[in-house]
Amino acid sequence: MKVVGFSKHDHAVCMAEQVAVAEDRCAERRLQFTPVRRRVLEILLEDHKALGAYQILDRLKGEGWGGQPPLAYRALDFLVTHGFAHKVERLNAYVACLHPGETHFPAFMICRVCDSVAETVSAPSKGLLGAAARAAGFRIEQTVVEALGVCPACIEQGLEQ
Repeated sequence: MKVVGFSKHDHAVCMAEQVAVAEDRCAERRLQFTPVRRRVLEILLEDHKALGAYQILDRLKGEGWGGQPPLAYRALDFLVTHGFAHKVERLNAYVACLHPGETHFPAFMICRVCDSVAETVSAPSKGLLGAAARAAGFRIEQTVVEALGVCPACIEQGLEQ
């Protein structure tokens, strides 16, 4: 599986496709994809980096949206609830989901040098965790998989100290 956050790609197309998917899914589900929700998703898509709610709020405020924390938190809650974004627990930050509309267990690779984040898909029901869960009679519904390391761009630039 290609890991978009670390690969070279047409970023404008990437952003347009992800926003279009969100628009379509909201229309199908009769959800309101408000201008602020759309803008927060766009902000998350811009750099493939995890952003905290206050970083997003600062951007919104700078663009004239207002500066009250509920503005960002409500939009983020909507995006996470409906599968358009994920919370990266280690960073207490958010990233746009690169597989919206697909049932999946995301796994995040976080560059400790530049803070870029790439999303891939994990399979918690397989491997050791899945075997342990089955042995305990436990059904996995959600996992948080976050790996800290160095991205290819930082390695190429020799920034991995």
